[in-house]
Amino acid sequence: MKIVMIGAGYVGLVSGVCFADFGHDVICVEKDTAKIESLRAGRIPIYEPGLEELVAKNTLEGRLSFSTDLTDAVEGADAIFIAVGTPARGGDGHADLTYVHGAARDIARALKRFTVVVTKSTVPVGTGDEVEWIIRNENPPIDVAVASNPEFLREGAAITDFKRPDRIVVGTQDERARAVLMEIYRPLFLNKSPMIFTDRRTAELTKYAANAFLAMKITFINEIADLCERVGADVQHVARGIGSDGRIGSKFLHPGPGYGGSCFPKDTLALVKTAQDHDSPVRLIETTVTVNEERKRAMARKIVRACGGDVHGKTIAILGLTFKPNTDDMREAPSLSIIKALEEAGATVRAYDPEGTRSARSMLPNVIFCSNAYEAAEGASAISLVTEWDQFRALDWSRLRLLMSEPVFIDLRNVYRAEEVTRYAFSYHSIGRPA
Repeated sequence: MKIVMIGAGYVGLVSGVCFADFGHDVICVEKDTAKIESLRAGRIPIYEPGLEELVAKNTLEGRLSFSTDLTDAVEGADAIFIAVGTPARGGDGHADLTYVHGAARDIARALKRFTVVVTKSTVPVGTGDEVEWIIRNENPPIDVAVASNPEFLREGAAITDFKRPDRIVVGTQDERARAVLMEIYRPLFLNKSPMIFTDRRTAELTKYAANAFLAMKITFINEIADLCERVGADVQHVARGIGSDGRIGSKFLHPGPGYGGSCFPKDTLALVKTAQDHDSPVRLIETTVTVNEERKRAMARKIVRACGGDVHGKTIAILGLTFKPNTDDMREAPSLSIIKALEEAGATVRAYDPEGTRSARSMLPNVIFCSNAYEAAEGASAISLVTEWDQFRALDWSRLRLLMSEPVFIDLRNVYRAEEVTRYAFSYHSIGRPA
């Protein structure tokens, strides 16, 4: 099959290269000439484990290419995927569909024969209807089928998620579109990946509902962690106790400084706005959004308390800046709120992240960025582990003790046990566990 992927960002690039690895011919189209030239040269604009190697392999074997010319790319295409950004719209939190609508207009002008157009971007309910209306209005004679095929990729594990998905959701009631998408995803049938066919609006809402539910689960265990600290219980045992129940499941029950990233913050907010517009408020999601934002600031207060209630004039070392490990994504990362609050309290922040420093520099202009965890710890009154990169799981506590001015460690991911750290004369503070 010939596939055109409009958008070579996170979703478009990962999806495109995985389709190519299945054996399809894929062209990723972007208007940004510099980005396309960079991709052609093998320079990947995002960090995702395994992505660079997969791009190089499929480009070399001729199945993957990059272009700025949509008209030429769609010639003979079986399916065109829209995978452009849908950021939160400034001022009201709605998803900004400017790029989606623009892509629909560009597609309409380029189409010459029947083609399946698929929205893979995360979009509000009814966007597929808008895309179809735009295409038919711009090019009335054209025969087109518009489908929804939301992505469910975790940053840091996107390639595995794409190739071994829990489910593939397709929203279409057009049998021609169904047949095309069945053929595109056919290589996954050996893994028995379930394809769920439904209507477009249901598929669009499924994506938002999934992310909102996971965000609620994270927020739930974070609030239970706070309660555990007050009553002397251990949140990790609580999480294991409830997660062993098959109706609940163990995933996303790990307490921490709150969720961030490119999906959960904007998708929960967009769902809230959609529900309000349709006079069907989603109170649980509204509360989740509010509690999560407060959670990030509360983590800064936790660090200040661990330092005796005052960090003015002190140096705090932050380990991990990205919203999760194995990505360079700084969008809505808890570290941003935590560091801002610490700086407002008078602290100097030294930080290290294996992949996020480049993106973080412009967001955190006053931070001293370091080349490793030990450099960050030099002269620090406290260290806080914010993102659980693997290299932070076996720190040399003797070395850290010699480098720091005060031995305080705040573990916001519960990576360590208290006895592992306190034996080196550190004061240890974790999330939701007895002091």
